[in-house]
Amino acid sequence: MIGLEHYLTVAATLFVIGIFGLFLNRKNVIILLMSIELMLLSVNINLVAFSSYLGDLTGQVFTLFVLTVAAAEAAIGLAILVSFFRNRGTIAVEDVNVMKG
Repeated sequence: MIGLEHYLTVAATLFVIGIFGLFLNRKNVIILLMSIELMLLSVNINLVAFSSYLGDLTGQVFTLFVLTVAAAEAAIGLAILVSFFRNRGTIAVEDVNVMKG
């Protein structure tokens, strides 16, 4: 049977992979956004695991709200990157860092 420890181990592993993605890749903005989303997914796994373990639905409902906001955030972030790529021709972190409005 899969216990709470297994879910926490998977969530911790996903979080560490997300941290490595942030620190090891400093060139591509899309990889950085994917790493942040992976970290957020690991937090959601923790919320659902503890919610199921404690028999409370609050964590699962909160996870649905977090996933909804994360989907909107990812869509807006990718739209900004597409617009930036059309204007500048690159999405390198160094070039995105010097955006002028």
